[in-house]
Amino acid sequence: MKILGIETSCDDTCLSLISLIDREIPSFHIESHLISSQDSVHKEWGGVYPILAQREHQKNLLPLFMQLLKKSNLLEEGVFEIDEREIGNILSREEIITPMLVLFLKKYKKPAIDYISLTIGPGLSPSLWVGVNFARAISFAWDIPIIPVNHIEAHLIISLFSIKKDICSMIASDFPAIGLVVSGGHTQLSLIRKIGQYEIIGETRDDAAGECFDKTARILGLDYPGGPAIAKQAEQWKDSERIISEPLPRPMINQKNLDFSFSGLKTAVLYRNRLKQKKNDLNYVKSEAREIQQAIIDVLIHKTFLAIKEHQAKSIIIGGGVSANKELRYQFEEKKGGGITLFFPPKNTSTDNALMIAVTGYFNRQNACKYDMIKANPNLRI
Repeated sequence: MKILGIETSCDDTCLSLISLIDREIPSFHIESHLISSQDSVHKEWGGVYPILAQREHQKNLLPLFMQLLKKSNLLEEGVFEIDEREIGNILSREEIITPMLVLFLKKYKKPAIDYISLTIGPGLSPSLWVGVNFARAISFAWDIPIIPVNHIEAHLIISLFSIKKDICSMIASDFPAIGLVVSGGHTQLSLIRKIGQYEIIGETRDDAAGECFDKTARILGLDYPGGPAIAKQAEQWKDSERIISEPLPRPMINQKNLDFSFSGLKTAVLYRNRLKQKKNDLNYVKSEAREIQQAIIDVLIHKTFLAIKEHQAKSIIIGGGVSANKELRYQFEEKKGGGITLFFPPKNTSTDNALMIAVTGYFNRQNACKYDMIKANPNLRI
């Protein structure tokens, strides 16, 4: 069984191809795992600009797809008849892709792919639709069923896998679990009874943690994306350099609910930066970066372990781009003690990627359907 993963929920164009090795303990051979980052495109804006992201996905998808097929020895020339009118209808929103994809489908044979696993949401609508329409077009042309995948579920499921060389294998899981997805667009706690059974028990009321990193980094004059930029400055901080005595707020940390709020933290950084007027003071920036990072980590840890206590969960499954933060990982490990199992995503799968979409598609293959049943859902819930 070969599964093609397609991920275009935000600003990274991602494709992956996996083949099943073992059904009993799900294991896959990673035949290809490709990501085309748009960080340089959005750097000027300090965040993702949706129309630019849409355009970049349209430019990147077919070249990346051809690279994936070539790498997997599945790119074979041969005359192939297609219904150009229907392909045109499917791609009516994607003018950049249409002529290139029509020529591609005429020139190359159908590859040995059993399923297309596709992110349908949540995410940015313009970005999602590019991936959806691309997948629908090749699904129609080659008669390959599409598995719709929830992006949030995929961030959690990939954390239950290990990767050694080109083999992606599931490791022992321990349910019920608390799932924490923390990224640029989401900060959400879920009660996970088993794979496929989720209940949202807490989420952000405004800014996500990753969004807070991006916005506070911009306030301090740091690069986009903000999470790695803040972490880099925080790592350079030393006690002897600390020039800020008062701590930043830890929003909602003393409330008994499991929700989050990070807009107040961002505002506090903004006002303090204006007052100090030390944007170019390197010691100030390092100190403030450390405090921002610690404030976010403190809230995430407190709420997650509150959820563990309330729901008597056995493990914590953490996913999303912010899970790559070294200090966050270290402090979660320090806090968990001996009674809780902690799962983080494998290296290079914290941020958006198509490997997690392909793997999650395997667990949802019973939902596979024809191309005309697939739509993007930017507000999809887990």
